[in-house]
Amino acid sequence: MFTGIIEEIGRIQTIRKGQKSAAVSVQSRMILENIHLGDSIAVNGVCLTVTFFSQSGFTADVMHETLNRSSLGSLRTGSPVNLERAMPANGRFGGHIVSGHIDGTGTISAITKDDNAVWYTVKADPNILKYIIEKGSVAIDGISLTVAKVHEDGFSVSVIPHTASKTILSGKHIGDMVNLENDCIGKYVERLMEAQSPRTTISAEFLAKHGF
Repeated sequence: MFTGIIEEIGRIQTIRKGQKSAAVSVQSRMILENIHLGDSIAVNGVCLTVTFFSQSGFTADVMHETLNRSSLGSLRTGSPVNLERAMPANGRFGGHIVSGHIDGTGTISAITKDDNAVWYTVKADPNILKYIIEKGSVAIDGISLTVAKVHEDGFSVSVIPHTASKTILSGKHIGDMVNLENDCIGKYVERLMEAQSPRTTISAEFLAKHGF
């Protein structure tokens, strides 16, 4: 599990593409502290498993399903990437629950300055937008952000200077693809609702019964 608080911006060193999969090597520094084979690291919000590491970076395999659902397939040598290690049990929970399992991708449709903040508007498919709510949480390229506005075909977030400078958002342009992960709570509630009879209505009692 991750929190969406980016620890470091790394850079893609090499990408070795197979017929349907790939192996990526990422240059990094901070996240290499106490690293082990098999550790989970979120790369632009995608949970990957460390298969090799050195003093200058790590390597991870990317399977076919991940390439299809995320923007990792569009990375090139030198591309900057957001990096976050899995959350330790004794760590601070500064963002929100991020699994590293991408729901899909979106496209940046507008970037607007607002005093010291920057608004990013992301166009997304209906299957992602149905879980997006105003003031709710969303992970964009692994960054935990609060939804400020919801539109018919997308949503907007307002980003403070610190977040922009410590992540790859500051280098994004209109038309760029981003990885999106919805808040997992809405998906679990929807699944529980599907398992009930058609007459079931959601209520405080229903949520409490099912552990929410």
